[in-house]
Amino acid sequence: MTLLIFILILSVLVFVHELGHFVAAKKAGILVEEFGFGLPPKLWGKKIGETLYSINALPIGGFVRLYGEDGSGEMTNDQLPMTNSKGRAYFDAPIWRRLTVLFAGVTMNLLLAIVSFSVLYYVSGIPTKTGKIAIVAVAENSPARLAEIKEGDEVVAIDGQEIFSIEQFVKDTKEKAGKEIQLQIFREKDSQALIVSLVPRESPPEGEGPLGVAVSDVELKKYPWWQMPYLGMVEGFKESLAWGKMILGTLKSTLVSLVVKGQVPKDIAGPIGIFQITGLVAKEGFLAILQFLGILSVNLAIINVLPFPALDGGRLLFLGYEIIFRKKAPPKVEVLVNQIGMTLLLALMVLITVNDVFRLIKK
Repeated sequence: MTLLIFILILSVLVFVHELGHFVAAKKAGILVEEFGFGLPPKLWGKKIGETLYSINALPIGGFVRLYGEDGSGEMTNDQLPMTNSKGRAYFDAPIWRRLTVLFAGVTMNLLLAIVSFSVLYYVSGIPTKTGKIAIVAVAENSPARLAEIKEGDEVVAIDGQEIFSIEQFVKDTKEKAGKEIQLQIFREKDSQALIVSLVPRESPPEGEGPLGVAVSDVELKKYPWWQMPYLGMVEGFKESLAWGKMILGTLKSTLVSLVVKGQVPKDIAGPIGIFQITGLVAKEGFLAILQFLGILSVNLAIINVLPFPALDGGRLLFLGYEIIFRKKAPPKVEVLVNQIGMTLLLALMVLITVNDVFRLIKK
């Protein structure tokens, strides 16, 4: 089941990306020679109009083959009538049309992410500030666990001073580390008001605070049915932006690690790592899979727009050259640079995959 979900997620991600290129090329009047689902070898193909639609053996993503995208201007499909191809090569299209085609794939991935997150919030509820500090997790062997604080408890006050924000809660527990404090707790389940004494740790384990709790002042709330689609879309957009910022930050540290240190960061995952994560996510149900799809879609959009040969961002560099110098880069040079870029990308993928394998062996 994990393999099926893994293949489905990757297929949706890449297929949606290529669908963007396909639709934009059609709208721009560029001749689309083939639109394929999956990767070759070809299993089945049917020509509808001027485009060959194919289903291929490897069910991972898809591809779009544009007439003249390598700058040669030569037909790659003998069945296509030459009369329909005149002046419709990608390489000969105006710059703004080529820009539209290149950005369409990234745009579709961003839209997929927004839709995925929007559906997630529509179904589960809209994050809403409550004004309450709720305990959502308690670490083992922590001061909070030893004091029998439970998930769902609400922190009302620390040493008699009311707490209204997470920032205040974190500040107070850090400042009073090593000293005994009294937490006023409300336990909604039993309708109990409790006073709990405990000592915040001065040097807590990594990832844990002085008390060993995770807190939240947000709950998932359902609004009237007619408001939910709009509110879900707003939250979906915010979530996409948040993941975009996080991925950019991670990407920066990854590049520094690769270029400066010559190391693959421990947290970066290749196909094997993503497959593992898919298995864990699948156990959590459909909404978790939907969130994972959204995260990967934002990730794919950002990676694709990087100014690296063989990616959409690499092609944008050549368009930038054309805009600045008012002439096209030699087609052979562009093809060669993209081939080198693809080789480097494949080498990086192999390196990351080897890293994944070693991580599995260690475990």
